[in-house]
Amino acid sequence: MSNIKVIQPNEAEGRLKEIYAQLKTQRGQIAEVHKIQSLRPESIVKHMDLYMEIMYSKSELSRAQREMMAVVVSVTNNCNYCTEHHASALNHYWKDYKKLESLKKNYLKVNLDAKNLTLCIFSETLTRNVEVNQYKNLTQELKDVGFSDEAILDAALVVSYFNFVNRMVLSLGVALEDDKGKNYKY
Repeated sequence: MSNIKVIQPNEAEGRLKEIYAQLKTQRGQIAEVHKIQSLRPESIVKHMDLYMEIMYSKSELSRAQREMMAVVVSVTNNCNYCTEHHASALNHYWKDYKKLESLKKNYLKVNLDAKNLTLCIFSETLTRNVEVNQYKNLTQELKDVGFSDEAILDAALVVSYFNFVNRMVLSLGVALEDDKGKNYKY
């Protein structure tokens, strides 16, 4: 149950009704993370624009890597909603439920290559913000495994975006859909 008023699709009027219809067409359903923004319909549009730019734009980072980072950030923040949604999306690429469950429990115990492990460490470190200012060079490890500056920017955008969304979901009480995000088009 959300902590603020939410306008449901059957109650929507005007611009919100248009936005809901567009989401349903494009994504297959209207996610609770979008409904929570129903009091500010244009924020849904801007949110989706940002999401699409960060998660789908051309990047050295694969879609799977970006989804993996989303899961690590969301697990770190104890955000079950985003963890489940993005674990489901990641499994479209990994097709390995056991590996996915291991990632959610402890990515250090998953057999990841150096690049993916470094992305996970970066995601957790930046999310925890534990002595980031004293961390020798948060991006140097990414450079050391071969990521370009553009990829490092993309990684920072993914981590920052999911910290933003996790906080919105957690503070506003966004409930996980009954299908746990499995029917959402990613």
